[in-house]
Amino acid sequence: MSETKEFKSGFVNIIGRPNVGKSTLLNALMNEKIAITSSKAQTTRHRMFGILNDENYQIVFSDTPGAIDPAYKLQEKMMGYVRMALDDADIILFMVALEDKNDYPQLVEMAQRAEAPVIFLVNKTDTSKGSQAYDKTNYWKELYPDMEIMNISALEHQGVQELKERILELLPTHPAFFPKDEITDKSERFISAEIIREKIFLNYQQEIPYSSEVVVTSFKEEETIIHIDAEIFVERDSQKGIIIGKKAESIKKVGMQARKDMEAFFGKKIHLQTFVKVEKDWRKDDRKLTRFGY
Repeated sequence: MSETKEFKSGFVNIIGRPNVGKSTLLNALMNEKIAITSSKAQTTRHRMFGILNDENYQIVFSDTPGAIDPAYKLQEKMMGYVRMALDDADIILFMVALEDKNDYPQLVEMAQRAEAPVIFLVNKTDTSKGSQAYDKTNYWKELYPDMEIMNISALEHQGVQELKERILELLPTHPAFFPKDEITDKSERFISAEIIREKIFLNYQQEIPYSSEVVVTSFKEEETIIHIDAEIFVERDSQKGIIIGKKAESIKKVGMQARKDMEAFFGKKIHLQTFVKVEKDWRKDDRKLTRFGY
């Protein structure tokens, strides 16, 4: 079917502080796991598109890192993605968690100043007790009476369909930005590296996940199997030992979990090899950050 002037397409960018559920919402809106998630803050480091295609529309959802005051160069790069998302949005989804208070009014003001409609989302309402969700909605309405506010639970898919319908009402008339068979702007290598990085966030504590970066060095696809080689970088020798673990049990667990998710995503058997290396203070080095794709 050829596109007409009624076809809708645009960028719907998800903004918010760390750990409010932005990546979980992207996956819920796409009805497919595109972005990695964990209970730890700052899991998302890159800006990532999820492309939802239909006969009559293409919605380009954009997941962004949680907005913070950057403490080192990696976080400065991450905040650059947030500013970019505010600049090019056709619709902004500004997310807070149910328990949040107005501790970052400057971020809300940045969203309001952007030249795009803003939908203010109160997430994690599945955890609400009594009148908590109702009370919190009123709390935000009193602070921002002109803001459109919706309650959702991205994890439980509550309110997600209603949100999607509202997005379609606001979406501009425009031709598709991406080919209709694409579901993300990221490469297969990037997706594979992110899956491994998610397992590091799930299996290690303290500074280890934040000091780790994953680079896929080889991605060779055959008819029924994909051979993937990946390098896991950490900042210190002591972290390398923790990643590998006693008798290599920790890194084996990461590899096993990552293979399972990769096989589900790519629909093929995965042969995965991981190598752990030390790249001293990579989060603070512009040259190394550029090499890692930031």
